[in-house]
Amino acid sequence: MTKIAMTTPLVEMDGDEMTRILWKMIKDELILPYVDLKTEYYDLGLENRNNTKDQVTKDSAEATLKYGVAVKCATITPNAARVKEYNLSEMWKSPNGTIRAMLDGTVFRAPIIVKGIDPCVRNWKKPITLARHAYGDVYKNSEIKVDGPGKAELVFTKEDGTEIRELIHEFKGPGILQGMHNTVSSITSFAHSCFSFALETKQDLWFATKDTISKKYDHTFKDIFEELYEKEYKDKFDKAGIKYFYTLIDDAVARVMKEEGGFIWACKNYDGDVMSDMVSSAFGSLSMMTSVLVSPKGVFEYEAAHGTIQKHYYRYLEGEEAKSNPVASIFAWSGALRKRGELDNLPELSAFGDRLEAAVIKTIESGVMTADLSRITSLTNVRTVNTKEFFEEIKKNM
Repeated sequence: MTKIAMTTPLVEMDGDEMTRILWKMIKDELILPYVDLKTEYYDLGLENRNNTKDQVTKDSAEATLKYGVAVKCATITPNAARVKEYNLSEMWKSPNGTIRAMLDGTVFRAPIIVKGIDPCVRNWKKPITLARHAYGDVYKNSEIKVDGPGKAELVFTKEDGTEIRELIHEFKGPGILQGMHNTVSSITSFAHSCFSFALETKQDLWFATKDTISKKYDHTFKDIFEELYEKEYKDKFDKAGIKYFYTLIDDAVARVMKEEGGFIWACKNYDGDVMSDMVSSAFGSLSMMTSVLVSPKGVFEYEAAHGTIQKHYYRYLEGEEAKSNPVASIFAWSGALRKRGELDNLPELSAFGDRLEAAVIKTIESGVMTADLSRITSLTNVRTVNTKEFFEEIKKNM
């Protein structure tokens, strides 16, 4: 058969452990037979990040700014145990954090809905889309361990040399310190992205922080959202028949359990990280979640919302066949190919992305699925398959 042509490459960011194995299987089984794939490849595996002193991560983000669309495999963010396991020269920061900071975008995550995989929360009938701010906070933090008594201060030195000081704590003994930051420009970009996405998808928008406790940091987020909404978006929201709603993050968590879904929930960086996992798990599985970073610069980075599936990888190294659910990684590829087709005016490429997703959903709804889904499905006559068998069934449905 004639393969579907591409004109502009995707930026391809390879990753780690089991998801790296799935990545190659997806390309070999579901994409390369049908698409004349063009990618600019970057190996973001932990060993290569270490060998390049993380320059490869920055290079991949620069390439994304150049080409406009990227697709990323899950990657390890090392802790002390990983430093020892991989013999790293240092504890490299999250590649996702680095990329998101350079692209200045917002991560939108939504569950993939299929018949037979019912949400744990019985009220949820429609997808809940998490909009996660993708810059700063704990992901760009600086930390100190203190070994004894002393005074900790927050100090800002202006360009003219004058200082602003705020006492943090007077330590009587050992302790820990963490400094975080954000910028008005990044928060403003986040707000614009959320309002624009709500209008594009015609969904209500929630935003939640803890401004009652964080009266400067979180309150700044709240103020920027409110000012932009009143100035630029209120009339547009009214015409579209949708609403903007602000509340405290703890109130939002309580409210969301009683809603039916069908809205966007915007959160700060860490809140969005945690809540997207909660929502995806409650809808069925962490492997059933789409994730796309949308930058105000007009670029898009598609990825799986979950991690590198470490336990499955260790079993795979011991000779066990691959049994992981590849759906989120497949949808990262389908989303990126569809967007590449839209930007390059290649309807056949975009249609391929749609067909691939439809084939995946049809496979699961026919009762063929990986073990993580078969344990929770309400379907009967289910056949539990390994990853390769799952791919074979998808190809039949395509």
